[in-house]
Amino acid sequence: MKDPLEPVLNFTPYQEEKGEEYMNEAQVAHFQNVLNGWKKQLMEEVDRTLDHMQDDAGNFPDPNDRASQESEFTLELRTRDRERRLIKKIDEALVALEADDYGYCEGCGVEIGVRRLEARPTATLCIDCKVLDEIREKQRG
Repeated sequence: MKDPLEPVLNFTPYQEEKGEEYMNEAQVAHFQNVLNGWKKQLMEEVDRTLDHMQDDAGNFPDPNDRASQESEFTLELRTRDRERRLIKKIDEALVALEADDYGYCEGCGVEIGVRRLEARPTATLCIDCKVLDEIREKQRG
């Protein structure tokens, strides 16, 4: 089963043209499609989980069966919580697209790059700032 926290894989990578302006209308439309597709995929997972939990919720007389079900539900809910936070990041990225701020590093203002954004559509830092951020995080422990 595919990890729902991974970006949508069924999109066609954007083909940049030589001399093309960064975050032009075509690129913006491409990333709107990617982000909306990913969000839709995550929302479908939420609906599936709700249906699964409602259908499978039972009162097992055996404590081991009950514990297994509760453990499974806890894991699913943890995953859905991660997805909820990711949906929030996707919504923030869509707002940034509308404000013409998408695709630029929040740390230094340089272009994040089309390929990095396709790998992680919610990226807010260029690779250099992200590496520095991770180094600082490791140092803080």
